[in-house]
Amino acid sequence: MSSIKLIDQKMFRDAFLAGAYNLSNNKEIINELNVFPVPDGDTGTNMTLTIMSAAEEVKKLSSPSIDDLGKAIASGSLRGARGNSGVILSQLFRGFCKDIKGKKDISALDLASAFSRAVDTAYKAVMKPKEGTILTVAKGMAQKAFELVEVEDDVLIFLEEVVKFGDKVLAKTPDLLPVLKEAGVVDSGGQGLMEFMHGVLTSLKGGSVELKDAPAEKIEYPGLDIKNMRGSSREDISTADIKFTYCTEFICNLREPISDAEKEKFRDYLLSIGDSLVFVSDDEIIKIHVHTNHPGQAFEAALERGFLTNMKIDNMKEEHSERVLLEMEKVKNASFDMKKEEEKPAEPEGERKDFGFIAVASGEGLSDILKSSGVDYVISGGQTMNPSTDDFINAANTINADTVYILPNNKNIILAANQAAGLIKDKKLMVIPTTTIPQGISAMLAFSFDADSDANFEAMSDAINDVRSGSVTYAVRDTSIDGKEIKKDDIMGLSDKGIESVGNDISRVTVELIKAMADDDAELVTIYYGEDVGRDAAEKLVSYIEELDLGVDIELADGGQPIYYYLVSVE
Repeated sequence: MSSIKLIDQKMFRDAFLAGAYNLSNNKEIINELNVFPVPDGDTGTNMTLTIMSAAEEVKKLSSPSIDDLGKAIASGSLRGARGNSGVILSQLFRGFCKDIKGKKDISALDLASAFSRAVDTAYKAVMKPKEGTILTVAKGMAQKAFELVEVEDDVLIFLEEVVKFGDKVLAKTPDLLPVLKEAGVVDSGGQGLMEFMHGVLTSLKGGSVELKDAPAEKIEYPGLDIKNMRGSSREDISTADIKFTYCTEFICNLREPISDAEKEKFRDYLLSIGDSLVFVSDDEIIKIHVHTNHPGQAFEAALERGFLTNMKIDNMKEEHSERVLLEMEKVKNASFDMKKEEEKPAEPEGERKDFGFIAVASGEGLSDILKSSGVDYVISGGQTMNPSTDDFINAANTINADTVYILPNNKNIILAANQAAGLIKDKKLMVIPTTTIPQGISAMLAFSFDADSDANFEAMSDAINDVRSGSVTYAVRDTSIDGKEIKKDDIMGLSDKGIESVGNDISRVTVELIKAMADDDAELVTIYYGEDVGRDAAEKLVSYIEELDLGVDIELADGGQPIYYYLVSVE
């Protein structure tokens, strides 16, 4: 093996593309790594779409410098970021590329510094970082890099040891999250990161990684017993104890660029009055999220540096009960093509208005329902595909409004929507944290044209707490969860609390789900039937439920959604 002391721009370009291709080639392996047996598992697809967006920007460059490559990677991944895993990956690249800015070539010491900056950036961009995830794997490699750089300046030897250690950290992720330990799984986002790193190392060793169309075979790393492990695409598994009452978010629009030292001072102050800090900045804005007991103090500190927009304060103690299923609305056969509801016009349409709305949904019926409730633009996705940051930006650009509300309708989409909100300059984007379609519809019904943007945000956010969501789908593997034995192709009824019913008959499982969800306070049950359920079958189901006399009104709607036979809303 030859020695490498410095990575030049060509080596850097080739290594990044090799890493991107290796991640893409193994996306189906990552997609299949899922602790739950629902037909989802799109972590690999989300990470691939994120990194391939950056790869396309890199390939456009002719004779680029390291600075040029860094800008392309950071910008491409930021705008292409999809899902929680994709957003975190984009933040890792953003921090790495910012640290190598101005470099003519890259040494082992430069890599160690950039790894550290990458991890710091990613942790700060996540509302509630959890150990046992992609963040843990990245942090482990960064720490190993600083240990090694004191004794090793050969880039190849250095990176081999860093990657080897990253594999070991990945294998230990079940020890850090109880839910992973119980299921005997590793984190799929972490495995996606390691696929990238293995591609980088292959390129620097003189090998090549070609982009393939066919799914890769199962990969096993030397010395690791992960053959039977399934990765987990759950990127926000548990809820931390609430130490501070108010979830405070805002954008500080800087009067003028401030130094890194001043940013660190600002960040340190925010940490002194709270925790769970998200602090993402560029030369023009700082996007801030912090949990604190004194929101006013955070605002005052920001006002010393600029003016505020997109201000939002939530009382977390009142909203603590809202904890829904994390990633149960995904699809097994996610494709690469993001089908939008309509093509983006060159300019926003119509006269300027006060409010506009973007929602994410999959299924013609659900799209029509959302549009009839006032949504301007429906992005096709959710269960079948997580939209990118750029998809939200493009959608927002079509709406000629001062304030645009985004309804992600899936927990794995919220981070990308928030990232878009920080990049739009000519209007205010406000993300209502809806995690299901019923929540999105409930939020739209709570909107009032007579209220201002902040009052509507509060009302719409409150409304999603008044609806319970359920879904009926099939199992993709044998497993045991919450004391229930589940076999491949079993029908499962899922509520906000977990798996409520399992069986072989769709209608029976749906009835059991509704019985579990419709308590004494329930008044209305709305059933949205999917593309694999006929109208006649759905009407028979409703007739049977009405005969049970559960004390609720039943409404039936054609949702047309894939994968999920029924979506259920209980109010």
